[in-house]
Amino acid sequence: MYFSLKIDRHGRSKILTPEEIEIIFDEAYSNERDRALYAVMLFSACRVNEAVTLAKRDVYDMKGRVRAEITFRKGNTKGKLATRAVPVIEDLRYRLEVYTPRTDSLWLFPGNEVGPRKDSYLHKDSAMWLLRRACRRAGIEGVSSHSFRRTALTQMSNAGIPLRVIQEISGHRTLEELHKYLEVRDDQVRGAVASLAMLSPARRRNFGKSDFDEVQPLKTLGS
Repeated sequence: MYFSLKIDRHGRSKILTPEEIEIIFDEAYSNERDRALYAVMLFSACRVNEAVTLAKRDVYDMKGRVRAEITFRKGNTKGKLATRAVPVIEDLRYRLEVYTPRTDSLWLFPGNEVGPRKDSYLHKDSAMWLLRRACRRAGIEGVSSHSFRRTALTQMSNAGIPLRVIQEISGHRTLEELHKYLEVRDDQVRGAVASLAMLSPARRRNFGKSDFDEVQPLKTLGS
C-alpha cells in the first residue's frame, strides 16, 4: 500500500524526533543492515545515494576496524563536486561494528544475493523501500529520502555549530543550498522575537510600576 511521504510540509522532508528515531532503529522494524544504513545517513548527514554507494574500504581498514572517518568519494556525491570525509561518532561506530557486510562484495551495502544487482550496491530506491516499510509498520508519517539528512543538519544548526562547518559536513555547494535544509521551529521564532525585549529602555521595561513602590513607609511613633 502506497502512502504519501511528505504530508503538509510543502515538499520538505520531515524532521525526525528522538522518539521516532528510536522507533525506526528498534529491532521490531529493522535488521542490522538496515540500522547500519540508517545510522550512516543520520550520523554523517549524507544523502541516500552517498550511503548506498559506500565501499567497505571507505568505512573499514584492512583489518576490518571502523575507520576514524567515512570517506564519501567525489564520483558518488551530488554534482560530483568533491570527496569529503566525515568523522565517525561512537553511535555510528557501534552500528558499523555490529553490522557484518557480505564477504563476497566490495560494497558496504550490497544488492540482493540473487538478481541483477548481486554484484553491485543496494539501489537507493530499495533503501527507501526499506525505510518506508519500517515507517509504515511503526505508524510514522512524513518521512522521505532526505529526512535523516535534514534531521542531522537541523540538529547541528540548533546546537550552534557554524553554518560553514555544517556545510563542510553536508557537502552543499553554497550556504544558500544548506539553508533550505534547516528547519526553524515556531518556538525558536517566538524566542527570537522575545529576545528583543532586552533592547527596551529601563523605564519602559518597568512600565506600569508605581513611582511610589520603592518608598519606604514612615515609622510610627514608638516603633
